[in-house]
Amino acid sequence: MNDNKSAVGPTLSSGASFVFVASGMAIGLGNIWRFPFLAGEHGGGAFVLVYLAAVFLFGLPIIAAEIMIGRRGRGSPGHAVRALSEEARASRFWRVIGWLCVLIPFVGIAYYSVVAGWVVDYAARFIAAGGLDGATPDIHQSRFDSLLASPLRVVLGHTVFMFLVVLIVARGVTEGLERFSRLLMPLLFALMIALAIYASVTGDFAAALRFLFAPDFSKLTAEAVAAACGQAFFSLGVGLGALMAFGAYLPDRVSIAGAGAAVAAADTSFALIAGLAIFPITFALGIDPAAGPGLVFVSMPAAFANMPAGYVIGSAFFILVFIAALTTGVGTIEPVVAWLERKGVKRVPATIMAGAGAWFVGLGAAFSFNILSDVRLLAFIPGFAEKSIFDILDFAIASLLLPLNGLLIALFAGWALSATFAREELGAGGALLKTWRYAIRFVAPVGIVAALWLAPMLRQ
Repeated sequence: MNDNKSAVGPTLSSGASFVFVASGMAIGLGNIWRFPFLAGEHGGGAFVLVYLAAVFLFGLPIIAAEIMIGRRGRGSPGHAVRALSEEARASRFWRVIGWLCVLIPFVGIAYYSVVAGWVVDYAARFIAAGGLDGATPDIHQSRFDSLLASPLRVVLGHTVFMFLVVLIVARGVTEGLERFSRLLMPLLFALMIALAIYASVTGDFAAALRFLFAPDFSKLTAEAVAAACGQAFFSLGVGLGALMAFGAYLPDRVSIAGAGAAVAAADTSFALIAGLAIFPITFALGIDPAAGPGLVFVSMPAAFANMPAGYVIGSAFFILVFIAALTTGVGTIEPVVAWLERKGVKRVPATIMAGAGAWFVGLGAAFSFNILSDVRLLAFIPGFAEKSIFDILDFAIASLLLPLNGLLIALFAGWALSATFAREELGAGGALLKTWRYAIRFVAPVGIVAALWLAPMLRQ
């Protein structure tokens, strides 16, 4: 018997609302500027197949575990892990998961907000100026460099973005998270699909299809497999703690397996549609697609300058990118707010405290592109001599803490909790339960260690 169900707080109205909120957290800038490029560079359809296998083999099992822990504990990630540890009479060691579920999203939103602030700056300037003149990527690269070199512009974008995140999250679970996600997630998909349709008509759609989907198994190296597994892990938000926090709001009647699968499907389909929207345009104009910020701030603006209705399409594109960034920001900060609420802080001041603290930490990341660009805090550590403050934060979260917490969650759910927990919360039995238990105990931990730690070490 689970006594934690008595601690029920706010809940989402339906499973669909959970999918909107959770997929909003998962779908972010990486879906737009990282996944399509990785797929094209690492064998197209071959990469996509490995990615889908990674999602199924260790992404979905950990997603289900996070949601299960959150709903069973009915509280912040820290409270949920502690409650389940006590219920299972497991070691107090596992409580470190709860602390990581506060630290990771707090630091993560701090530097993610800086990057999202670039989107705020570009979107505002593009729309207000009637488009950005300049037909070559070199011109737009210079504009992007000017943005990074300006402390005022970077901090202003960071501030505006964090303010909007706080404004939405402070309204609560139903009036803030749920209403916001149900409004903007359909709009996000509608904009991306419309852009893909436009690209299929005006761009080189055949080249994009070949780039993304034609399987080239000669490019499917160990590095490509590691990249596919890593993208599956990070894109789904595994280890962040947000899915655990949202799990606490999931109604008991909703299937955890079904909700988790829907989130994974939404995240993956959005990334694929993004590739079909972006690459036909860049290929048709002879512009090399770039991975990372260069795609959004250099390649695409250069393409819009040479397209029919470029201002309209460009405006829609930057609005789309902004929405993707905002939904991720809102979802990322929620575990921190939930933790503060559990400590007795009311929702509004808890959100302001979390947002203000993350904004302050983010200043270090913002200034690392300009006035603190020469600062190397960890230069005395081998391999860190060239890492800026932003690079250090990104490395600590993406390369160390996220994989570590994902690994701990898998081990906790698979080994510290009995099969009874899974049977009661997942509503599964027989072959399905055995498959999940095997995946969460063996496949997911091995996949995380091999793809996210061993592969980079071997490359070095």
